[in-house]
Amino acid sequence: MAHLRSRRRLALAVPVVLSLTASLGFLPSAASAAPAAGTVARAADGPNLAYVVNTRSDHGTIASVRREIARNGGTVVATYDRIGVIVVHSANPDFGARMRAVRGVDSAGATRTAPLSAAGTTDEGSAQVLSRAEQARLASSAAAGEEPLEADQWDLRAIGADRAARINPGSRNVTVGVIDTGVDDTHPDIAPNFSASQSASCVSGKADTTYGAWRPADADHYHGTHVAGEIAAARNGTGVAGVAPGVKVASITVSQPDSTSLFYPESVVCAFVFAADHGIEITNNSYYVDPWLYNCMDDPDQRAIVDAVNRAQLYAQRKGTLNVASAGNSNHDLDADAIVDDSSPDDSTAQTRTIDPHECFDVPTQLPGVVTVSAVGVKGTKSYYSSYGRGVVDVAGPGGDKYQIPDTPSKNGRILSTMPNNQYGFLQGTSMASPHVAAVAALLKSAHPHATPAQLRALLKAQADNPGCPAEPYDGNGDGVVDATCVGGKRVNGFYGFGVVNALRAVE
Repeated sequence: MAHLRSRRRLALAVPVVLSLTASLGFLPSAASAAPAAGTVARAADGPNLAYVVNTRSDHGTIASVRREIARNGGTVVATYDRIGVIVVHSANPDFGARMRAVRGVDSAGATRTAPLSAAGTTDEGSAQVLSRAEQARLASSAAAGEEPLEADQWDLRAIGADRAARINPGSRNVTVGVIDTGVDDTHPDIAPNFSASQSASCVSGKADTTYGAWRPADADHYHGTHVAGEIAAARNGTGVAGVAPGVKVASITVSQPDSTSLFYPESVVCAFVFAADHGIEITNNSYYVDPWLYNCMDDPDQRAIVDAVNRAQLYAQRKGTLNVASAGNSNHDLDADAIVDDSSPDDSTAQTRTIDPHECFDVPTQLPGVVTVSAVGVKGTKSYYSSYGRGVVDVAGPGGDKYQIPDTPSKNGRILSTMPNNQYGFLQGTSMASPHVAAVAALLKSAHPHATPAQLRALLKAQADNPGCPAEPYDGNGDGVVDATCVGGKRVNGFYGFGVVNALRAVE
């Protein structure tokens, strides 16, 4: 498994590139003339790659660009007319450059650096799956009225979710879409709240609503099932409880089904559009879009990725969907002058580069209007791995921390939730913090059904508890070395944004 990170000052070398009010065609066209008429590009001289071609959204322009795609050796996989994004496969090594010269094309580029073949999540470390014997032992610690494994769910108590469930567990009219590795909807803790009609696989870049297509490829693709349980595991006398056990959860699978589990841009574009068109109120995005940890606007391929995914997530926002995303596990200061990225591209040979996080963006979490989430442990302080940054992080949520040990039966500082094949396991990461925030947003949406995405963002910030920057230098792993510096005050700061979300406040 693999990836993600975070957002902010979108001061780019193009006009109003990522403002919330930007039009869908927000990037200027690379050129004004198409290739000479009659020219047909060679189509099999290079590796077969996936591309996004971003155009104006009128039918005439899209039809014209589709013709140029065919003439330049491309095959259309999916066309998202309403946002002007076309997903293409091509083996023409000049395809991206030639399409950028087509009239009406705003940006175009490859979405990967490796050829198409028959880790983008943000969990930190491997999963610890509970054996049946361990489940039975933990169940013996459950108090009256608790789920069998709830004694080990310190995260619920940390944000008042156990008490919130007695007041308002969430509305069946609210659905959280888990854009991830797939969800095992047969799990007894997930099945009661699963919405099959709002689920699909977007792995190919085109939605597949075949029954079960949304499920994980195998048990190793456990990430999405864990996330789904954190959000909406039912209070049904089985296993664990979710933060919002009364809302529905849907699965939109975007990760590759192989061992890489990468999250490519065309899959994520498909997911945001699908969520918007199927009435999903909130999406959880515990990943970063591969293959680039940060997408730099001076690179035409990376620029096209930012353009395409941003069009899709802005479309979702306009349709009433709030998008929540994890800030990442690199312990990066996302408001720093420079960051060393030694992991990109992650689908071929990575090269070390120094980037400016104000000019090179983690997608989708650094896109406008997306709620960016950092992680805390049981002590309520920043998790040792969590990225941060003043003006970047919006709110924080429990993500777990192996160095912060709770007073629970297992003494495990990570997050316990559902796993495929009726299992349960512990994970930690901003991947786990984000679904806590998405679930609190679902509770807020349940209490305020007419709230817009912007209003929900404001409510999330208003109900959060901010511990303020730590009084002592931050040493997350206890090795005597200062690991990060918190900037800001009690109201808002780089570690927690406006604070740690509070489920009880959300429903009171």
